This record gives sequence, C-alpha cells and structure tokens, in this order.
Amino acid sequence: MDSSDEEFFASLSTINFVFGKQKDFSVHPINRNRRNDGEHHQIYEELRKYPDKFRSYTRMTMETFDTVLNLVQNRLTKNWTNCNSEPIFPCERLVITLRYLATGSSFTTLSFSFRMGRSTVAQIVLETCNALWEILQPIYMPAPTEQMYRAVAEEYWLKWNFPNCIGAIDGKHIRIKCPKGTGSLCYNYKGFHSIVLQAVADANAKFLVIEVGGYGKQSDGGTFSSSDLYKLLENGQLNIPPDTPLPDEEFSLDMPHVFVGDEAYPLIRNLLRPYPRSLLDSEKEYFNSRLSRARKCVECAFGIMTAKWRLLWKPIEVEIEFADEIVKAICVLHNVILDHEGLDSILDENVDINRVQGKKNQGCGSNKICTKTGRFVRNYFDGFVNKNKLN
Repeated sequence: MDSSDEEFFASLSTINFVFGKQKDFSVHPINRNRRNDGEHHQIYEELRKYPDKFRSYTRMTMETFDTVLNLVQNRLTKNWTNCNSEPIFPCERLVITLRYLATGSSFTTLSFSFRMGRSTVAQIVLETCNALWEILQPIYMPAPTEQMYRAVAEEYWLKWNFPNCIGAIDGKHIRIKCPKGTGSLCYNYKGFHSIVLQAVADANAKFLVIEVGGYGKQSDGGTFSSSDLYKLLENGQLNIPPDTPLPDEEFSLDMPHVFVGDEAYPLIRNLLRPYPRSLLDSEKEYFNSRLSRARKCVECAFGIMTAKWRLLWKPIEVEIEFADEIVKAICVLHNVILDHEGLDSILDENVDINRVQGKKNQGCGSNKICTKTGRFVRNYFDGFVNKNKLN
C-alpha cells in the first residue's frame, strides 16, 4: 500500500468518525448477556407457572398465546449465521411485540428491559405485526361471505332484537405523533393527530371488516365515502344476502340487509342511521334507541380493544405506514382472543368501564346524504320495531 492509499483510508476513517458512523462494538456491552439478564429469559418460564400473571403480562391466556405462536413461529424464525450467533427466537419476538402493544412502552424502554438495541426492538415489532396480520387475518378475520352475513343477521336478531342487521359500523381515531409533511391532514376535530380505523362489528363485538389509514381530518362519513367498503357496496360486490322479509307476518315486503351506523354516516339502502333529533316523536325516538342498542356492538369492540392494548391510550410514535400495521395486528388479535376466550371472559378483566362501553366524544356532526330508498327502508324498519317493542 503506497502513501496515497494510506492517506485515503485515513481520511475515510476521519469522515466516519465525524459523522458518527464508526462504532467501538457491534453489540453494546449492556446487551451482550441478554440470555441471562434480558426480561424474557428471566421471567417467561416462571410466568407460565401462574396463568393469571401470564394473562396479565401478555393480555391473553397461555392457550391463546401458544396458538398464536404456533401459527406465526415459522415466519418469525431467523436462521443462525456467523454474524448472528444468538438469534432472537420467535417466542421472544412475540412477547416483545405483545408487551409493546399492552403497555405502550417506548422502543427505548423495551430495549433496556429486553437487553437489545432500540432499532432491533422496532424491527421486531414491525416484522411481528406484519406476520400477525398476514397469517391470522385469513383465519380469524376472513372476507365475509353471504353465509357469514346470514349468521351475523341471525345473531343480531336473537341478541339485540334488530332484524336483517349484518353489522355495526363506526370509525375510531388512533392517536399518532404528528407526521412530517402532512400539514393538517391528520389533525382531527378532537384536537389531536390521528389515523382513522373504520370497522364493522358483529353481534359479539368481533370485527368483520376493518380499513385503516384514513386521515384524521376526515369525518366518519367522509372516511366511509372514500373507503373500499363503500365502493364494494355500491358495486354490489360485498356478498350481502338477497332481500328477505322481516320476522313478522304483517311485514311481508322483502327488505335489504343493512349495516347500522351513527349520524355521521349516509342514509342509503344498506346503511341505516338514526332519525335527526329535530324530527323526533315518541316512535322515532324508540326506533333510535333500538338502532343505538345494535350499533353499540362496534363501540364495545373499540372499547375492549383500547382497554386491553394500552398503546392506543397515547400517540403512536412511528411512521404512518408502521402505525397502520400495528392497528391491523391489534384488530386481528382482538378477534383471536374473542374466538378462544369468549366475550364474557374479556369483560371480566379489570378494565376501564368507560373505555369498554366505547364512550365517544360529541361534535362529529351529521351526514347530509339521504336517498329516497334509504328513507323508505328506515321508515319500514321503524314500523316493524315499534310494532315489536321490547318489554
């Protein structure tokens, strides 16, 4: 190597040092003893001896956790290499992600607790959320079929006494850190930055359809109008069952199957909303109460999800695309837990009752879109509901 080469490498070394690219070690000394000092290796096996503590730690039972782990472990397995003599195994990856979702702790806090780099924790959470959605969604949140919608309608009638209902629809603002370059697009009427989760829930507060990524500036109605769900509904591609009579011999006219929503949604053929307050009489007020009773299934789903996964109590401090993946993973985990543990088991947990009830802030406004067919369908349902009043 001649003198010019030596000068080149010396200058390169100086540049790397000035811009912070040179490191004294590949693994920080604090993290080198992860297998002994890391939180997962210290407490996981002991937690499995105490089911209640395990459930509190992971927000699910051991049986549910093992089911999820068995489904995603192949996707989360990393091969051993000479550069990675201590790979992070799928179980630890899943635990880290669940702790992030359950506590809302920062990546930095988790990195100290689990004895690994901050960027490593962030990458693990992203990869695990992707795996949870891509593997669990076809099993626990498949695209609804006509047969599924029929089953949902039957449950709504049996449990909530609302006929031909195939789901309750609503939107939820997910707090995020103000994204760069978005201006006021993500700033909502509640006074914080958010992305919108729009969801349809069945009679058991389980998600049937979700859509994530709407800007917080949009209203629920605006999010719905720009959603794929609305486009499929308008084009007749949503697998909604054919019209059927309501369950009363006096009401023999075939009626459409409908979603139920609040005042922010349009009144169209397959979507019912309450009567405006300015038009209420005793019968319309009773209809509104029955519709609200059915609609609360989706609010309850949002409340349960928020109470269990406390990351949603604070702004999610990641990029919007990453936040979308986190929300999708939380939604599918919600369905997994409902399927394996049941709604009653979840409601027995010590959670904030206001969040479980899905209490909403007021001031979202009302949607002006109202079709003649929508009015006719709502009036017909109104007559049925008032004839079949609950005791």
